[in-house]
Amino acid sequence: MEIFKDKVAYITGGSKGIGFGVAKILLAKGMKVAITSRSLKAAEHAAVALNSDASRVFACESNVGSMASEQKVVQSVIDHFGGLDLLVANAGVGHFAPIETLTEEDWKDTIDTNLTGVFNSVKASVEALKKSKGYIITIASLAGTNFFENGAAYNASKFGLVGFTQAIMLDLRKYGIKVSTIMPGSVATHFNNHTPNDEDAWKIQPEDIGELVVDILQMNPRTLPSKIEVRPSMPAKG
Repeated sequence: MEIFKDKVAYITGGSKGIGFGVAKILLAKGMKVAITSRSLKAAEHAAVALNSDASRVFACESNVGSMASEQKVVQSVIDHFGGLDLLVANAGVGHFAPIETLTEEDWKDTIDTNLTGVFNSVKASVEALKKSKGYIITIASLAGTNFFENGAAYNASKFGLVGFTQAIMLDLRKYGIKVSTIMPGSVATHFNNHTPNDEDAWKIQPEDIGELVVDILQMNPRTLPSKIEVRPSMPAKG
């Protein structure tokens, strides 16, 4: 479709899981896609799996917890593709433990990646997105409104991410930048050391999130779906 053709998307954490699924769908729509991982090798492997046409997929190494790293990679995406139209801030981690055993290191890694990491990605991208009147989509979680036992770090990061996203939506819409957050429930990914398998068929699939991103981008421009909750249609079989 013309609205997607040759537009440029930057997807953090795009080497697997939701990021990979979103990249796959956007490429099928005609977009050019840059994906990152903390490991350049992982990003390059994912790029090959996504599309053999290197002119449409750009693999990069970046740690979203570092502002300098995100500034460098966003500039490299702009240099490579000539601009930026969409940021999908997807990179995330999960550390789960009761407060008595939750370590300072796990708390810091969760907040630095899931919350500060999105701040870094947005700050690094915002001037380019002003020029393109582009879009920011953050991948939050139903854990951003539903707290649970052993989830202090993860809940804090996702509650914060939902609030951050809604606030910057108000900051940026006057520049023509649209901002949405997607809050998925159970998704069939590698998250929390899980290996996707046939028993995950009831869950949301990563490509489903990619299709939702497409739906958001196709929304009439007068309308902004600012916060979207999605969950599996059916519960897990007991």
